[in-house]
Amino acid sequence: MRSTTTILAFAGLLAMSAGERPARAAELVMFERTGCAWCARFDAEIAPIYPRTDESRTAPLRRVDLDRLRPADLAAIDPGPFTPTFVVVQDGREIGRIRGYPGESFFFGLLDRILPAAADRAKGS
Repeated sequence: MRSTTTILAFAGLLAMSAGERPARAAELVMFERTGCAWCARFDAEIAPIYPRTDESRTAPLRRVDLDRLRPADLAAIDPGPFTPTFVVVQDGREIGRIRGYPGESFFFGLLDRILPAAADRAKGS
């Protein structure tokens, strides 16, 4: 059993050293602030259903409070001045963004225009 684990670990290292590294999944980062009325509207209209959507399977929602220290892995992402700002991030890079919350129909329409680029990056295109 231990030799099988060692062989699998070695094979993984070889693949990574050959330049093949697994792509990290995309995520939808919501930059928000306390007291943001549009954030509250998103919370009422989208937040309850988002985890059950196809979009969530492609890019799970991650919330970042701009009144707190920004996580290190998002240091290269400029959230801009408006809240909410939604940024699709993959491998530490911005794929696309939605500034503000335009309502349920427009939100999903805009997000669905961004997500194919994340899928292409995951495939290595």
